[in-house]
Amino acid sequence: MSFSISFFQNMWYTHFMAKIKELSFYKKKKKISPTIVREIFTWLFGILVAVFIAGVLVYFLGMTTNVVGVSMVPSLYNEQKIYINRFLYVVSSPARGDVVVFLPNGNENAHYYVKRVVAVPGDSVLVSNGILYVNGLESPWVTERISDPGIVENELTLGVGEYFCIGDNPGNSEDSRSANIGPVQETDIIGKVWFRAPCEQLGMGFVK
Repeated sequence: MSFSISFFQNMWYTHFMAKIKELSFYKKKKKISPTIVREIFTWLFGILVAVFIAGVLVYFLGMTTNVVGVSMVPSLYNEQKIYINRFLYVVSSPARGDVVVFLPNGNENAHYYVKRVVAVPGDSVLVSNGILYVNGLESPWVTERISDPGIVENELTLGVGEYFCIGDNPGNSEDSRSANIGPVQETDIIGKVWFRAPCEQLGMGFVK
């Protein structure tokens, strides 16, 4: 009989101590205040916003490519890395003097062409005696004599969404003068070149 009482006493004691431990656990447990919750969510929101902004900047301003050939010398050199602004032409259109990157005739298998916009929609373009004329005035964007006028040997008027693009080194440039390229459609323009990385011939800097 004493064995049974002792057995039940031990069981009761064990059960009682377990309850005591549970109570002490709940006493120690602290509630999370609304202030802490707000701080955590503010912190997480800040991180998400920063990541989003960084992603947008990389997408619109961080696209890079390399110049192919010498058509843009002395502004840009062969294999020089350039940075492209893709956002600018989402909110505006290319302007005369912009250095742009485009795919000729939208051909995605071609390398990116890097040229300077010398005429915009509605402009008339003519090369006469080696000089580029836009709307009857000598263009300030091509200073070298042009030996091959190509398709603008006779005056050409650009249509809606058409841009005439020529390399800064026109004697070594395949550009809008070529019949197989012609005026560049705005939809084929990737963006504006805004910055150049350093190369052997030229240091880093903004592209004008």
